[in-house]
Amino acid sequence: MKIPYLYSFMVSGIIYFWRMKPKGIQFSLYIILIFTLFFACQKRKNFTADTTNNKVEIEKNINAADSFYKNKKFDSAFYFYNRARTKCNPNEDAKSYVYCMYYMAEIQQDHEDFIGSTKTATETVPYLKKINDPNHVWNIYSVLGRNYYYTYDYPNAIYYYSKAFALKVDRINILEAKNNIATIYLDQGKYNKALQIFLSISKEKIVQEKPIYYAKVLDYIGLCYFKLKNGKALAFFEKSIQINSEAKNEDGLGKTYYNLAQYYHNNKSLAMMYAKLSYKNYTLSDNSNNRLLALKFIIENTNSPAEIKEKALLYIKENHRIYAFRQKAKNQFAKMKYDSKREKEENLKLKAQKIKNELQLEKQESKNIISYIIIILVSCLIVFVYYYLNARNNRQKIEAAYQSETRISKKLHDELANDIYHTLAFVENRNLSAEENRSHLLKKLDDIYSRTRDVSKENNPILGNQNFTISLKEMISGFNTPKINLLINGLDEISWNQLDEIKKTSVYRIIQELLVNMKKHSDATLVAITFKKRNNTIIINYTDNGKGIDSSKMVHKNGLHNIENRIRAIKGEVEIHSDFGKGFKLLIKFPV
Repeated sequence: MKIPYLYSFMVSGIIYFWRMKPKGIQFSLYIILIFTLFFACQKRKNFTADTTNNKVEIEKNINAADSFYKNKKFDSAFYFYNRARTKCNPNEDAKSYVYCMYYMAEIQQDHEDFIGSTKTATETVPYLKKINDPNHVWNIYSVLGRNYYYTYDYPNAIYYYSKAFALKVDRINILEAKNNIATIYLDQGKYNKALQIFLSISKEKIVQEKPIYYAKVLDYIGLCYFKLKNGKALAFFEKSIQINSEAKNEDGLGKTYYNLAQYYHNNKSLAMMYAKLSYKNYTLSDNSNNRLLALKFIIENTNSPAEIKEKALLYIKENHRIYAFRQKAKNQFAKMKYDSKREKEENLKLKAQKIKNELQLEKQESKNIISYIIIILVSCLIVFVYYYLNARNNRQKIEAAYQSETRISKKLHDELANDIYHTLAFVENRNLSAEENRSHLLKKLDDIYSRTRDVSKENNPILGNQNFTISLKEMISGFNTPKINLLINGLDEISWNQLDEIKKTSVYRIIQELLVNMKKHSDATLVAITFKKRNNTIIINYTDNGKGIDSSKMVHKNGLHNIENRIRAIKGEVEIHSDFGKGFKLLIKFPV
């Protein structure tokens, strides 16, 4: 039993016996209660202190990571975000956990470790529903969308961009998600679809107030028009260059110059001029990937062998440098995550050992006190349970005896008294020397005997296992007369030994009740009883061709009421289908 539950149990017991016992015992119980509450408060205090210290440490690591990230020291930022993440319990502090994991995924993505970034971001998905701020959720969906976009998995990229687009976040974030979806359409060659989205974004006031973002959208519009071979493309490229030049945005200039180089692909001199301008600006913005793209264009379109050789060597050198840098970063971040995981496991082991030692000391200190408390409470509990169970059993016996006597009395009255009275009247008014009268009297007496036997059997325990099947068949066969034909199907196919005695007794009584009602009220000549087992459910289907019951005026009395009570007692279901003059059907289902 866990300590908090033990305290709760002991306090409840003390309060109960406080009301029941003399004042001397009350004083002893009062002392026990003081000790119990003292230990509980002490544990609560220690737990609160540990939780507070952990939160302070997490916040300290996050602040350090944010500072390094702001100064573009990404390896140090990753280290501290990872330290904070390992100390977070995502079920209790999902916001801090997701915050750290998002920036770790961003850093991995910036270093083009797209698989590692996707794995980091995906680990947060189960905890996003615990966060109230949709902006944190938007960040995760956005970084996942970019990862899938960079790895050419466009369906998944659109899926996560669409989820980000559907969130209730700042308008600029919604437009960014919309822009990213349009970029995918552009890469897929769906230029008209992409163009309509970019044009709608360019009309937003909030976009026009952000020069770099606005220039980027204009460049995309120009690219769409260029792909659609529309002359409007040049005007949008020129407007983008103007805005980027004023904002001194080298990366944006590099992109538009590269698009112009493609635009003038038929004019070699202009194409080479814009390609070299693109290479220059990408170099200034330190955009390694796009710098290689511009360099590749120059190599493919120059006519000078010397320049081809020079640029090719530069391309190979730059490509090797970028690959080595990415691989180093990927290994570094993977090692940080692995080391932190190992460190966390070691810390958990040390904490577990420390807790274990503390618990052992605490057990030594409080062993005697707890033993005395448990002995007192268990003794009191045993006495209480004994008297409670004894009183309950007596009540149940009295109720059972009363119900049994009432049922037997009713059966004797309903099934025997009237028949005996009619038999007496017959004897008084008939000449018993006549063969016909003697036969009729014997039949009457045999019928009374059968009914008496049924009442007797009803109060005897049902035999188990194989004998149960024999007893049930014998009881059913007692209702098979020249005027009533009984059909039984599937009885021997049921494994009755899987049922407890209560369920077997209920089945026996229900079938008996149905057959008694049939014989007394229905005037049936054909009765069919089918037994089936489906999965872990036993199904009994009873049908007769008697006069039935008017379902619209059906009142469950006596027999039907007893049947329903028995079925509910074994957690079963009963369905009755009957119309006056169309027979009677009853379906019973109950678990094995």
